Amino acid sequence: MRPRYRVRQFRDHLRARVDGAEREWAHGVLPPRAAALFDAMPVPDQRHALDVAARLQADGFVDADLLSAALLHDAGKGSQVRLWHRVTSVLVGAVAPQRLATLASPDPESWRYPFYRQTHHVELSAEAALAAGCSPRVAAFIANAPAGTDARLAAALQAADGAS
Repeated sequence: MRPRYRVRQFRDHLRARVDGAEREWAHGVLPPRAAALFDAMPVPDQRHALDVAARLQADGFVDADLLSAALLHDAGKGSQVRLWHRVTSVLVGAVAPQRLATLASPDPESWRYPFYRQTHHVELSAEAALAAGCSPRVAAFIANAPAGTDARLAAALQAADGAS
C-alpha cells in the first residue's frame, strides 16, 4: 500500500468539486446518454475522471474514445460505493486481499453489494459505457482489453489513472 498516495486520494475525495465549464467539456466529449452516466457519478469520481482526461490531454492524447473512457472508467462504482466502502476495500485489500473477494456480494440487496461494485467496477464501467451509447472501443479501453493497435493508448489511460 502506498500511504502518501492513499492519504492524497482521501483528501482529494473530500475536496472534490466540478465546475460548469468542466461538466460542459465532458458533455462535449461524451454521447448524450453517456453524459448522463457521467452526471450520475458521485462528484469525487467525476473530479477524478476529469483529472485523468486532463492528464491525457496534457500528454498529447486527443483520441475521443480514449477521453470518453477516461471520463467513464469508474462509472461502474455507482452511487452505492461510499467513502467508507472505498477505505475498507483498500485496507482489507492491503491486509487480506483474499478476504476482499469474500466480502463482496453480487446481490444488489446485500449490504456487501457496494464492495462487489468496488472490486468489479472495471467490467461494470465498461458495460455501463456500452449501454450508454459509447463504442466498443471505449469499453475496451475501460476494460484494459484494447485491440493491438490501441495498446499504447490503453497504457496511457492506465498511467494517467494511476497518477491522478
